[in-house]
Amino acid sequence: MLVITSVLIAAGAVIALLIHYEKAIPPLLASDLPKAHSVLVEKGERRLSLIRNGNVYRSYRVSLGGEPVGHKEREGDLRTPEGRYVLDWRNPESCCYKSLHVSYPGDDDKRIAAERGNDPGGLIMVHGQENGWGWLGWINQFRDWTHGCIAVRNAAMEEIWNAVDDHTPIEIRP
Repeated sequence: MLVITSVLIAAGAVIALLIHYEKAIPPLLASDLPKAHSVLVEKGERRLSLIRNGNVYRSYRVSLGGEPVGHKEREGDLRTPEGRYVLDWRNPESCCYKSLHVSYPGDDDKRIAAERGNDPGGLIMVHGQENGWGWLGWINQFRDWTHGCIAVRNAAMEEIWNAVDDHTPIEIRP
């Protein structure tokens, strides 16, 4: 019984540390990061990079849609789109820790989907972890779990949120 109690106490301590870590946003993140001129997502590398003056100055591991290979073709295909878009609006009250909207679908996406008789889908976001589950962010970054969005840990989302203005270009590559 003593061993089980010790294991439960240790597990509780680890979970408490993870929750604390995910809520603790270092002061640098709040205001000192320079503004990005563009954002690059490399799906195959599972990486989102902030770019300023043509140079990457910050990179983050991402999780993608559950079927990440290929361009998004229709609603519900669990793919993350590929192409050039803009981060056109933000939601501080998202179902996930903050979110930035990707302007998908573009005109070509809509036309191609219509030719196939499909709804192209939409509401593709760059976002943090699901609210209440941020402490699991370190695990979630090792699997593709979104419906087509680009997910980062909450601390990374805080940095990105502060470094990216509305209408910042985003390129999503295979």
